[in-house]
Amino acid sequence: MLSSEEAKHILSAAEQIIPADVVSGIVKRMAQDITAALSDQYPLILSVMGGAVVFTGQLLPLLEFPLNFDYLHVSRYNNEIRGGEITWKVSPHEEELKNRVVLVLDDILDEGVTLAAIREKVMSHGAKAFYSAVFADKDIGRPKPARADFIGVRLPDRYAFGFGMDIHGAWRNLPAIYAMRG
Repeated sequence: MLSSEEAKHILSAAEQIIPADVVSGIVKRMAQDITAALSDQYPLILSVMGGAVVFTGQLLPLLEFPLNFDYLHVSRYNNEIRGGEITWKVSPHEEELKNRVVLVLDDILDEGVTLAAIREKVMSHGAKAFYSAVFADKDIGRPKPARADFIGVRLPDRYAFGFGMDIHGAWRNLPAIYAMRG
């Protein structure tokens, strides 16, 4: 875990790439797009903890249709800056998924490995349809095993944090998006 001083140093050395007011506008646009696509589906929405908590908390009140809500917790990063093995901390509940339209919310689509694993698990438990919404899709310059149906913003291939995305476990609480320089 970073010390307070280390976390503050990381933020001071980073570059703000998306201001908070733009982030809010992106979430509002996504809510309109999701409402248009899924308003007659009565979906189960699954938020991927812990990165999607900020995005989810701002998006849900803007969705103008009935829905059920739950979460799952899967990680490849475990407070590191490089992905590793997928760790399921809380799996989706099979009985909730059967014959349901499922929308998974996540903070960022990085390499796509985690989202592909989530889609596989959700569909193997009998979901009728799978959709995903990510606040950010990182341009990594190569194909990904999963693509999101709803994307807020595309980010350059730099380490980004804020608005739910962390750096060494810190700064998920920032309302804007920052990236490491260089």
